[in-house]
Amino acid sequence: MRNFLVRRLIQSALLLLVLMSFTFALTRLTPGGPEAALAESPNIEAADLERIRERFGLDDPIHIAYAKWIVNAAKMDFGRSYHYLRPPFEVIGERIWPTVQLALVAYVIGSLGILLGVIAAYHRGRMPDLVIRIFTVVGDATPNWWMALVIIIVLASVFGWFPQGQGRGDALTWFKHIIVPATILGLGGVIAYTRFVRSQVLEVLSLDHVRTARAKGLVENLVARRHVLRNALIPIVTIFGYLLPGLISGAAITESIFNWPGLGRLFLEAASTRDYPLLLAMISMGTVATLVGTLLADLAYGFVDPRIRYS
Repeated sequence: MRNFLVRRLIQSALLLLVLMSFTFALTRLTPGGPEAALAESPNIEAADLERIRERFGLDDPIHIAYAKWIVNAAKMDFGRSYHYLRPPFEVIGERIWPTVQLALVAYVIGSLGILLGVIAAYHRGRMPDLVIRIFTVVGDATPNWWMALVIIIVLASVFGWFPQGQGRGDALTWFKHIIVPATILGLGGVIAYTRFVRSQVLEVLSLDHVRTARAKGLVENLVARRHVLRNALIPIVTIFGYLLPGLISGAAITESIFNWPGLGRLFLEAASTRDYPLLLAMISMGTVATLVGTLLADLAYGFVDPRIRYS
C-alpha cells in the first residue's frame, strides 16, 4: 500500500506540473491580455496600457515568466488578481462555500441513479425498466441549460415557486434556493449512474454464484445485498471519484443561469476579463481536486473488494 501511494503521488505531481504548464502557456500565447478590455475605453492611452503590462510582468519573455510563475506557484502564490487586485485564493475562498453546497446537494441527487439502475435491472423488460430508460434518454438528449431556462421562466418567473440566487435565512429558504440548480447539476449524474448500474447489475445477475445462491433458497434481498450489489459496486466506485470534482468544475453554466455566486460563475468572469492569475489558480485547484478524487477512488477499491491488493 505504501509503495502504491508513493508511486501515485509522484505520478499525480508530475501530471499536475504538465497540466499547469500547458495552461500557463495557453494563457500567455492567447492574443491580447487583461489590458485588452481597457483598450476599448476612449479615455485610455497607450502609455497607460504599457504601464499596466509592465506592472503585471506581461512583457517578460515566456520562459522567464514561466520560471517566475512556477516558483511562486510551488509556494501557493499565484500573484494578484487583475480584476480584484487581491490574491486569487482570497477571492476563491469567498466563492467556494456556495459551490461546495451546490455540488454536495447535486452529489446526493446524482446518487439516486444507483437506486434507479438497480430497479431497472431487476425489472428488465417490464414497465419500471421502460419508464426509467425513457427518462434517461430524454434527460440525456435535453441540454441542461435549456431545462434550466425553462424552469426559471415557468417555475420561478411565472409561478414564483423557486427564487434565484443564494438563499440566506432559515433552512427552508436555503432549500428553495438550492434545490433547482442542484437538481439541474445532478441530473447528469443520475443519468450516468442509472445506465451504468443497470448494465453492471444485469451482468452480475447472470453469473453462476448468483444463480447458486438463489438455488440454495436465499431470499432475494439477501442475494441482492451480498452477491449482486457488492460485485456490481466495484466499477461504480470509479465514477464516484470523478463525480464530485466534475460537479464543481461543471457548475459554471448552472451558476450563471441561476445567479449562484460560486466558483463556476467566478471562472466565467475571470475568463471574460482575462484575469490570468485567477484563472490559473482555479484551474490548478480543479486539477488537484480531480487527482485527489481519482486517488481516493483507487483506494476505495480495496475496501469494496478485499480481494484487490495494491503493489
